[in-house]
Amino acid sequence: MENISIVVSFELTLDPFSIPPGAKYPIFLFGIFIYMFGAFCNLTLLLLIILTQSLHKPIYFILLSLPLNDFVGINFMLPKVLSDIVTETNNTYYPLCVLQGFLLHIYGGGVLFTLAAMAFDRYIAICMPLRYNTLMTPRAVMTIVALAWGVDFLFICTLFSLQGMQSRCRSHIVSAFCDNPSLVKLACGNTIVNNIFGLFTTAMIQIISVSIQVFSYVKILITCLVTSRSDTKSKAINTCVAQLVIFIMFEIVVIFYILSHRFSNINANLQKVMGMLIFLVPPVMNPIVYGLNSHEIRKHFLKIFHRKISV
Repeated sequence: MENISIVVSFELTLDPFSIPPGAKYPIFLFGIFIYMFGAFCNLTLLLLIILTQSLHKPIYFILLSLPLNDFVGINFMLPKVLSDIVTETNNTYYPLCVLQGFLLHIYGGGVLFTLAAMAFDRYIAICMPLRYNTLMTPRAVMTIVALAWGVDFLFICTLFSLQGMQSRCRSHIVSAFCDNPSLVKLACGNTIVNNIFGLFTTAMIQIISVSIQVFSYVKILITCLVTSRSDTKSKAINTCVAQLVIFIMFEIVVIFYILSHRFSNINANLQKVMGMLIFLVPPVMNPIVYGLNSHEIRKHFLKIFHRKISV
């Protein structure tokens, strides 16, 4: 039997994009624009909610998790990928790779659990408007947010603990960034437990999040059908359409990326691009959809903007 040597070096190599000659700098500049736009929008939304007293309401406390999560996602993925594209180095170190993978998986679960928490809040607001203030107390909101992040951390910590128990025999990451499937492929021995728990974690996060959202939206739809109030219908439609667009786009790229790791005939560049879209679509779209679509947030943002222009 062929001997397998255990890798002890901390240095890893990432799988680079196949970029045509002359396209490196245009791609880099476009990526920088996307990064700056996403980071600026999420940081602005985050600070606006924190610093504006009138936005200290249950829905905005839950919404606060979204720009915070998106800011982490875009910062721990895109700058490293853009740096590797322009410098053509494609190197990283194992501890940094694990940290990046861990935070990116926390981000992925955070998107789904935060959307579920927001859907539940809208269900209470639209279907039980008279009981909203009684049910969505500060303590209840903190419990919902803590549960969303706590369950996310529990799943991802367990996933990466299993991955960390494996000895490494390889040093090549089969992706442009670090994630759990790529780290598992560095292992020497049998990784069936890691793969099964990885799929179980993905399935459970999806089931919990999707179940809450389906329940909430079905209840909201029923309320829309039976109510004669046009303002309630308009509010419900705006809520549902905005959130469903982001959720469906996120689900499409996540499912494709997960399945692409199970098949060897998927184009490598397409797989990497779809993987990156997981960390680009929500950070770019969420501030627009949830920020500008909210009358209160839009009003306060424009007030501050006009004040700065006047000064």
